[in-house]
Amino acid sequence: MPRRTPRFPVAALCATLLCAAALAAGRPGDGAQAASDDLAHQIFKQLIEINTTDSVGSVTAAAEAVAQRFRAAGFPAADVSVLGPDARKKNLVVRLRGTGERKPVLLIGHLDVVEARREDWSTDPFKLTEKDGYFYGRGTLDMKSGDAIMTAALLRLKQEGYRGSRDIILALTADEEDGCCNGVEWLVHNHRELIAAEFALNHDGLVGYSITSEHGVPQEFAFSATEKMYGDYQLTVTNSGGHSSLPRADNAIYQLAEGLLRIGRYSFPVELNEVTRAYFERTAKARSGEVAADMRVIVRNPGDAPAVARLSREPDLNALMRTTCVATRLEGGHSNNALPQRATAVVNCRILPGHSKEEVRQQLIRVLDDPAIAVRYVADDGAVSDSAPEQRALAPSALLPQVLEPLESTVAATWPGLPVVPFMNASATDGIHTRAAGIPTYGVAGIAVDRDDMHAHGRDERVRVAAFYRGNEFFYRYLKALTAQ
Repeated sequence: MPRRTPRFPVAALCATLLCAAALAAGRPGDGAQAASDDLAHQIFKQLIEINTTDSVGSVTAAAEAVAQRFRAAGFPAADVSVLGPDARKKNLVVRLRGTGERKPVLLIGHLDVVEARREDWSTDPFKLTEKDGYFYGRGTLDMKSGDAIMTAALLRLKQEGYRGSRDIILALTADEEDGCCNGVEWLVHNHRELIAAEFALNHDGLVGYSITSEHGVPQEFAFSATEKMYGDYQLTVTNSGGHSSLPRADNAIYQLAEGLLRIGRYSFPVELNEVTRAYFERTAKARSGEVAADMRVIVRNPGDAPAVARLSREPDLNALMRTTCVATRLEGGHSNNALPQRATAVVNCRILPGHSKEEVRQQLIRVLDDPAIAVRYVADDGAVSDSAPEQRALAPSALLPQVLEPLESTVAATWPGLPVVPFMNASATDGIHTRAAGIPTYGVAGIAVDRDDMHAHGRDERVRVAAFYRGNEFFYRYLKALTAQ
């Protein structure tokens, strides 16, 4: 779909009686939506073209650029804050005042992006490029599209003079991907008063999207209400080494490789929680054949081995049912003509709610069943220790009707017949910090991505043009429905 840029000022477009009547009734006319789409595109372009990588970029520059838009739109200075612990890693917090009848809703999204090298891409990753029905650029999906959409929604509501039942707080933050200074965590610990809310919406719920599509046709709207906990573990084998002309049985590389194969063959037990059980119940209604039947079976009996085995063939379904651990890095030896004195690997785990990092470390030791393989925990800052924290993955956020009911009605109005399914995110987001602070957090984004077209963190990251504009329209409508109660 081509970008819907208004050809005339919105006031001129709304000069007709039809448009005026629509605005008077609280329903935006085509001109209002076109203006909103154009504004979202401008913000999107501006953010993509500000480098916010950890190595050389500046989240502060992006935060200040968006803050200036809010100030220019008439937001009081006291309601627009740019603050943080590092000169390059400042966060933006903006508040759109409502009537105060209900507690605020917090919108969170990160401004930082992962690294991107121009020589790896077919386009400049730090220029927004539109071609073949897609927007290309680092952050187009994860998640500057969402930042632009949330910003455009607040600016539009301000322009309309809208006052909902709740304050709407927007926090655009640093270092979700990497770096010293995670913005949501810092705000929770240092400026809780700025982001205190009844619940939070995380536009990064599924790496910047919520709708899974096939060839551009939406299949389901995933409403993320919980997520796994991230954990890295270092596996190490050491011995005395020696000359490569005299091989021995105790080769460090072979020992480690055998251990990794045991981990690769091991599957953690299946466990369903409130969110994943609801996911399989609802998804079974939209799927067909053996997959749908197996989903219904495991809801009744998660221990049904044949059904579990068949569903586990799909990586996304397997990740919803159990803790997963997978080898991601491998290093060994020090010379081509010497026996290895040391071999190391990193195993990355995504841990189900209710289980601790140390519990998983102990299970890896049992699976390896080899005292020669040391299993240590790798902290976020890279520090390696002989034990892991007892920190447990947080329990799912309750499926609050004040969040879910307006979501279902807005999805139905935007994509008739599209099922809304509660979902557990297998990756890590800033929702872990808001949930830990006692703020129920939900991943909600109106952007659709094809199952086989998820380019976040990769080369030529992209999002469909049509999906961006439909997501912009959806989020505005949902935010209004959410705060009209």
